[in-house]
Amino acid sequence: MGRLAGKTALVTGAAKRIGRTVALTLAEEGANVAITYRSSQPEAQETVRDLIAKGVQAVAIRCDLCDPEAVQRTVAETADRFGRLDIVVNNAGMFESVALEDISVEQWDRMFATNTRAPFLVARAALPHLRQVEGRIVNIGSLGGQHPWATHGHYCTSKAALHMLSETMAKAWAPEVSVNAVAPGMIVQGEIEEAYEHFARKTPMQRNGTAEDVAAAVLFFASAPTFITGQLLTVDGGLGLS
Repeated sequence: MGRLAGKTALVTGAAKRIGRTVALTLAEEGANVAITYRSSQPEAQETVRDLIAKGVQAVAIRCDLCDPEAVQRTVAETADRFGRLDIVVNNAGMFESVALEDISVEQWDRMFATNTRAPFLVARAALPHLRQVEGRIVNIGSLGGQHPWATHGHYCTSKAALHMLSETMAKAWAPEVSVNAVAPGMIVQGEIEEAYEHFARKTPMQRNGTAEDVAAAVLFFASAPTFITGQLLTVDGGLGLS
């Protein structure tokens, strides 16, 4: 019996990378898990198999998070399948490097649609279900939402907006729902390139972060007292201090 036994979590963009690790971490604590994916169906199916192997129920739902109707259907399907919805993790996101003066309007709008608008749509759709169970929302922000990165202007701005949106949700939807955000720094999975080693050397903890570091922060907010709300937890090994 884990800390989340009997609860249901919805993790967006969880077919692979950080989202997959978050989903598996919640499942290890007993939560049934629904994940969304857009084009990574084989990876999503593999993640579902791995979730089920942990003794929980799981499902992968294809969803265009920029489509309000698709988001509503996904949330409804999750709640109907598992009988409740307790935790929403807005993990799906977009990252892109472009010189500020070269960002097109289309690139700007796509970044905000994915990183800011989609979490709003998912959270709003889930709100009626979350209010019934003292639910939790955890938004995945970024160190880039706290510090300006010259070649990531649209990304940084979209994540800064998500941080503010998290605080606004926390204030607007209390006391029934707690809302917090996790801001990862340099997170590395797989083979480490020299560029990543540069960041590791700059980091006080002398390493880059892992998906497990981020998942542990999400689990904290998913299982902590509901009195903890409106908080931004930076997971960067101190990189933002440099």
